[in-house]
Amino acid sequence: MKIGLDIMGGDYAPDAVIEGAVDALVQLASDDRLVLIGDNRRIREKLSSMGAEPSRFEIVPTTQVIEMSDHPAKAFSQKRDSSIAVGFGMLKSGMIDGFASAGNTGAMLVGASYTVNVIPGVFRPALVALIPNLDGRNSVILDVGINPDCKPDVLLQYGILGSVYAKYVLGIEKPEVGLLNIGTEESKGSAAVKASYELLRESPEVNFRGNIEGHDLFTHDMTDVIVCDGFVGNVVLKMAERFYGIAKTRGINDTFFDRLNFEVVGGTPVVGINENVVVGHGISNRKAIMNMILQTRDVVHADLARKIKEAVGG
Repeated sequence: MKIGLDIMGGDYAPDAVIEGAVDALVQLASDDRLVLIGDNRRIREKLSSMGAEPSRFEIVPTTQVIEMSDHPAKAFSQKRDSSIAVGFGMLKSGMIDGFASAGNTGAMLVGASYTVNVIPGVFRPALVALIPNLDGRNSVILDVGINPDCKPDVLLQYGILGSVYAKYVLGIEKPEVGLLNIGTEESKGSAAVKASYELLRESPEVNFRGNIEGHDLFTHDMTDVIVCDGFVGNVVLKMAERFYGIAKTRGINDTFFDRLNFEVVGGTPVVGINENVVVGHGISNRKAIMNMILQTRDVVHADLARKIKEAVGG
């Protein structure tokens, strides 16, 4: 397995990205390979300063960088020798099995949609995040940022995509799906959410429990898959990250709150596209980068993109 890593992406690139790559390498299997994509000189200088042997990696030199402030579509089309554009080119050609970056999220989504392309039959790809439960397990929530306003058929499909992720990445044989709403009654919510409830309830492709509320999150009442539009999901995700920050500010050390730390999660996979792509937080540090790489490994090992193709008939 080969994992491509955008060395130039993120607020602390390239140093933090290279440091995270070195840390991740010791946790990968002997036949797994990290492909470092970026400025050749800076990569080799950093590896040398860390006492890391460059031959342990594959290095793919690039000459351009898509900055965090760049317009995603313009930068992706104009900076063809950027680490993000080159990474997606390698992914499309089969030179790598997965691609991870903490760089410009918009450019990553442009690359995902227009280079490796959306799986036929998928209405809208989604960003998937993990939500920890007090009993120690994790649940999947989607979407957390790509589509702030979703039609009912898209939310139904998110239930299917999330179930595939929960089964093959988290190992949950028959994932239970819940629709995040303002009440458990089927009559609650917006017109789109109420229509989504009917579609989910009638679908044989999901194990639908019904509506769940905000106070079900993080508890034993939380379903394995949580379906919502990207607006709601992004609010939930950032609220969870803030809980961790508040706990640390108040001197609270607790293993549950530690699981809300974005550094532990690493990144959010893009589901519904033809290849395996993971997007990291722009402020990712060494630890976050390491976990982003390990999460990419898990997604590749699960053969997630192919499993989703089978689920949607692509």
